This record gives sequence, structure tokens and C-alpha cells, in this order.
Amino acid sequence: MWLRRRSATWVESWRRSGAAAPEGRTWAASAARFVHASGNPESRPRLGGNPSIDIAPLGALRVMLGGPMNGRIPQSFIDDLVARADIVDVIGRRVTLVKAGSRYKAPCPFHDEKTPSFTVSNQLGFYHCFGCGAHGTVIGFLMNYDNLEFVDAVEALAEMLGLEVPRDAGTPDRRRRDDGGLYRLLAEADRIYRAALKGNRRAVNYLKDRGLVGQTAKRFAIGYAPDSWDTLLRALGTDETRTRQLVEAGLVIRNEEGREYDRFRDRIMFPIRDPRGRVIGFGGRLLGGGEPKYLNSPETPVFHKGRTLYGIYEARQRGPAGSGRPDEILVVEGYLDVASLAQHGIGPAVATLGTATTAEHIRHLARIAPRIIFCFDGDRAGRDAAWKAMETALPQAGGELELKFLLMPEGEDPDSLVRSAGGDAFRSCVRAAAPLSDFMLGELRARADLSSAEGKSRLVALARPLLARLPRGVYRELLFGNVAKTVGASMVALERELETSDSALPAYDTDLVRPERSQPGGTLIRRAISLLLNYPAIGSTLEKAPDLSMVDQPGARLLWRLLDTVAGNPEIAPGVLLERFRDDPEGRHLGRLLDHAPLDTEDAAAEVLEEMLQRIVAEDKKRRLQALLSMSSLSSEERAEIGEIQNYLRNARGNSGGP
Repeated sequence: MWLRRRSATWVESWRRSGAAAPEGRTWAASAARFVHASGNPESRPRLGGNPSIDIAPLGALRVMLGGPMNGRIPQSFIDDLVARADIVDVIGRRVTLVKAGSRYKAPCPFHDEKTPSFTVSNQLGFYHCFGCGAHGTVIGFLMNYDNLEFVDAVEALAEMLGLEVPRDAGTPDRRRRDDGGLYRLLAEADRIYRAALKGNRRAVNYLKDRGLVGQTAKRFAIGYAPDSWDTLLRALGTDETRTRQLVEAGLVIRNEEGREYDRFRDRIMFPIRDPRGRVIGFGGRLLGGGEPKYLNSPETPVFHKGRTLYGIYEARQRGPAGSGRPDEILVVEGYLDVASLAQHGIGPAVATLGTATTAEHIRHLARIAPRIIFCFDGDRAGRDAAWKAMETALPQAGGELELKFLLMPEGEDPDSLVRSAGGDAFRSCVRAAAPLSDFMLGELRARADLSSAEGKSRLVALARPLLARLPRGVYRELLFGNVAKTVGASMVALERELETSDSALPAYDTDLVRPERSQPGGTLIRRAISLLLNYPAIGSTLEKAPDLSMVDQPGARLLWRLLDTVAGNPEIAPGVLLERFRDDPEGRHLGRLLDHAPLDTEDAAAEVLEEMLQRIVAEDKKRRLQALLSMSSLSSEERAEIGEIQNYLRNARGNSGGP
């Protein structure tokens, strides 16, 4: 069942990415083949020991789907990219690093601190903050600091090194070249619009009337689309290829008769940028009469409304000391809201592009700031938008992410309110924004009459699907308690009510690196993984690595797979090895174990690792022996197994020189 659901998700993600299904196979067949692409499925490591769940392809799936650029990025290229990159140079361009021994240190760019605890190691290809725990490879740093998706981070790093990101056979190379052409064309259109604004007094006066000064217009690159049918067409549509690209970029419309004309005319233009600062689309506000008042670029190969937020690039420039990590970020509804708030020193703020807030929006925002404040108009449409945003955000609520809601007074929007009341008054409103829990209960109370049992039952019915969307944990329990207190019901009764319809998947603890107290072998496995991460080459020096596939301990299968990876790649760097396991459910905590091996030499590490591996197997066999000896009756096979285990343990003790 899990695999079927997961395959369906992969199919949809793959289809949306634009990558073509391999010739002669359907989408479903391609996904199924990918899931089992590694040969004999019986030989693959399994998640949590479940023989029906194959986890090995997860890391490769990220590479296969590719993302906005389409196509599959070879794992070998990513390995080479991480190995080539000078992580000190990449991070040093964004953070002031000071050499400290063989490492470099700096105040952490991901949290405020006075004493530097952020370290970077070229030897390991790794960064780590001992204050907040942030860690990762050079690709991970670009993703977190520059707020990039994985593929964008790979492309940005490749660009720094003067490399072109390759694609496996079957990738539409022309499509990639066209995407590059679209970015250049959109940048040219942006320059034309900005130049046109300077020469149009009517457009300039409109911005002044809205309270925007020249510096704000410059910061957000606001422009003007002249009241002409062919401004861009004449300037940029110099041949058939360029004209086709103008249509593809959403800048020019080709009607049913084949006539072409500019999409944006007589509009104040707001360029929409991706996290790297590239123009990917536009939003235009009509100056004269007519409809629609606001017009956005259509969906294009580089512009996707459900994944894009206006102001996202500018927002990441607002962190402390240029860190790109502000304390909070506001989500508003309009371009002018974003610009006006920025002019008053409030924000950063971003705006949705005429669509409801999506899960991908939330994920982007959570990487920028630990607190998201939804700031919507106070009318019915604004309240509905806030409610939908809350529903979308619930699966990511709690933990380190704080969600708040601020509704404007009736008839006001953030732009009008900050201009009439001033920046200080607006900041006071932001500070008073309602936490998600209060907003949810307030809206639920407004939809149910709590003076009757029927009304209280209705509130519980309305709350049930919301609570079910929350991740299991303390935050969910606290909201349970709030709802129970509101209706005067017991927690037990409310939980029973939820369980009858809770379709959420049960929580699964993938923190396999952390040892359990009842399983002492876990500490050995943790140390062995740490040694292997810090000294990958020692994995290829083992005379005979023990078979860990049957060891029933947290992290054992992960250790086994790491050994298998380094055995065939003795020169693999620690950072490259870490990147290989980025999306692996079992490997998401590996970064915490890198740089925690105090041994001075590789030879010493190899000797210790070999001893640890033997002890891990021996400890597992001891546990199995204890389990067998505790049975009231034994089969002949189980008696034989006892003998085999005892012989193994005696031999192991003799080889180790024990008594």
C-alpha cells in the first residue's frame, strides 16, 4: 500500500516536472521500474526491516526528477561537483570567515550569536554550527542560505565553477537551451519596462500618489508597459525564434488568427524574480480604466504560480547582517503591499500571485524565516484566504515553525493601513498577530453556536479534519487540549472522536542514528558511522566486512549501505558521501555524525572500525541467543542456531584475545 501511494506521488511529480516517460513505457510503469531499478529487490536494504518497502532509490529519485530544469542529473556529476567545489570559497563569498587552525569560523548565518560557533572544513567539505546545529555540504548551504531548490543550487554551484549541468540520455537539450533564452528575454523586457517608466510622467505620478518613492521603485525594479500593442514585439521579436520565445515567456499573445501583440499594455509592471534573482514573470497593474485591473504572467516553463511568491528574492536580502535569515516574514496579497511595507521598514514581505497559499509556498517560506505571518484583508475573501492558508500550513505547524495570522480592518489592506496609520502602528499590529491555535479556535467559534450541545458537537466536527492534519507531537496535543477545553469535553473523548476518522499516516521515527537506551549496540553503530563518514577510504581497506544486513539494530542497515558505497568508491570525499544520502530517510541525520571522530589518523580509524563491526555483529548475536534461551520450547533448527551462535561468540572472543 505504501509503495503504491508513493509510486503515485512520484508519477505525479515526474509528470509535473515535464520529464518525458521513457519510450515504450507508461508513467506508472516507469515509476515502478525506477523503484525496483537496482536489480534483485531481495538484495536491497529495506526501511525499518519491512521487506515490502525499498528505500534505496530515494536519493536518486531527487536527481531523476530534476525539478524546474527538467531531465535527470547524473549522480556522478553531483559527486564531482561537490568534490570540486571549495566550500570555504563559496561560503566565504557570503559570510566573513576567519581561519582557526585547519578550519574556518564565523558567527552563524542561520541564527543570532555573539561567539562564533559556525565552522567550515575544506577537508571534509562540510559546515557545522555548534550553536543551532545547522550543518551540511556546499549544496546544502546554497539551498539554506540562498533559499534555493536542490536543482537550482546544483545549477548555481555549477555556474560558479564554469560547468554546465548535464542530463542523462533522452533529456530534451533544446528545451534547456530555450529556458536559458527565456530568462534572457525576460531580463531584456524588464530593462525595457524600467526605461519606459522614467519617460512616462503619468506612470511616475501614479506611484507617487501611492506613496512610493524612487528608491523603493528602484529596489523592486518597478517599470511601465507602454500603451502600445507591439512595444516588446518590435524591440525583441527580431526573428521567428525570438517571437516564439516571447509567446512562450508569456510576454506576447498569439491569437487564433495568428496575430501577435503585447500581453501587458498601459500597466505598472512588477517583475517577479526567483530566489536567484532571475526575472521569471511579471505582474501588471492597469493605469486606466478597464479589466482586469491586475494581470499576471501565465504559466510558462520558468514561471509557476503555485511555486512562486512575489518578493521572495528581495525577502532573503533582509536577514541580520545580510544573512538571508530574518526572524519573520509576512505573506500579503498584493505587489503594492510588499513594496509599501518595505518602504516603511516592515518585513520582509511576499505576495501570492492570485492563487491560494500552497504547501510549496510554506516550504519556501519556512526556509527563509522561523515565523510566518499571514497578513490578509479583513473582508470575506481575505478571511477565506487566511483559512485556506491555515489548512495548507497545518502539516508543517509546530516545532520550530511558528505561524501567525493578522487580518486587516474592514476596507483596509496592508498598503493603505501602513500609509494611513504609519509604520510604528503597523508594527504593533504585527506584534499582536494571532498564533495559529488562537486563529483556528476563533474561526471555529464563529462557525458554531457554543451555547448548545449541538453547536459544540459541530465545532468538534469542524476541528476534527484540522487536528488530523497536524503532525503527531506536543503541538498537536496542546491543540487537542484547547479544543477539548472550549467544548467542555475530555481529552480522551476528543481523541476517540478523532481516531474514528483520522486518515493520517502513523508517525514513523526515522531517527535511526540515535541509539536506544535498551540497545547498547546503537552506540557502536553510531560511532562506526561517524568513523566511516570522516574517513570514507577505510571502508575499502577492510579484509572482510561482516554482513550487517540481518543485524536488527537502529542504523545497522544504514551502516551496511555506507560500507557498500565506499567499498566501490575509495576516493569519495566526506561531503560527497553525505550528499549521496541527502534524501534518504535513514540518512537525514548523518551530518550530525560528521566531524565527530577524534582519531588522528586513517590507519587508527580503520583498526577501530574493524573492531567495532565485529562487536556490532557479536552484540546482535548475543541478543538473539538470549531470546532463544528464554523460549520454553525449541525446534531442532533453533537448537542448531544456538550452537552456531555459541561457536561464533567463542571464536570471536578468542580472536580478540579475551579470556
